Amino acid sequence: MNENLFASFIAPTILGLPAAVLIILFPPLLIPTSKYLINNRLITTQQWLIKLTSKQMMTMHNTKGRTWSLMLVSLIIFIATTNLLGLLPYSFTPTTQLSMNLAMAIPLWAGAVIMGFRSKIKNALAHFLPQGTPTPLIPMLVIIETISLLIQPMALAVRLTANITAGHLLMHLIGSATLAMSTINLPSTLIIFTILILLTILEIAVALIQAYVFTLLVSLYLHDNTQWPTNHMPIM
Repeated sequence: MNENLFASFIAPTILGLPAAVLIILFPPLLIPTSKYLINNRLITTQQWLIKLTSKQMMTMHNTKGRTWSLMLVSLIIFIATTNLLGLLPYSFTPTTQLSMNLAMAIPLWAGAVIMGFRSKIKNALAHFLPQGTPTPLIPMLVIIETISLLIQPMALAVRLTANITAGHLLMHLIGSATLAMSTINLPSTLIIFTILILLTILEIAVALIQAYVFTLLVSLYLHDNTQWPTNHMPIM
């Protein structure tokens, strides 16, 4: 009960050396692979889920956007496995660290934006000025659109960090309350323990949903920079 509420979010160390790198490299080892011509049920289910996710995210992309399919699939698998492993007792969740989420969001966002500027810079600049904008509002809208573009990676990272951290804190608080009530009132303990089980199921769903949302938003940013809408003012 005297444990620090945020102790589980402190990056672990081994002999004074950070162990976060080893933890980050561990989830890919859990992905099963097959060396046989006919796969078992686990490999078949895994390939079906990967194909389904990839098809849903890549349908809206053109040929240039689909070159990111392997990266996006790897991203959603990594975030999902990391989030799920973080639900285990006495484990560390790297996605609760804003620095790591920014390290994932900024390069992916920057790559999508740079791809848009390299392919069609005029259409990319047209995103900053919607079509039909009154002339007095042009400077203000350009500033607003620029700010909204620059905060996209921050929003990605903060969303993932906040959702995973909030779930872990809530589970920690309810678990502590269950332990404290176990010596006071047994019926109340059973009720709180039931809530804890339901919350754990919810957090498993949140872990998967947040991985999908993070990857989907990166996919949407890529789509915005590889396919150009017609509701923006053309740059002559």
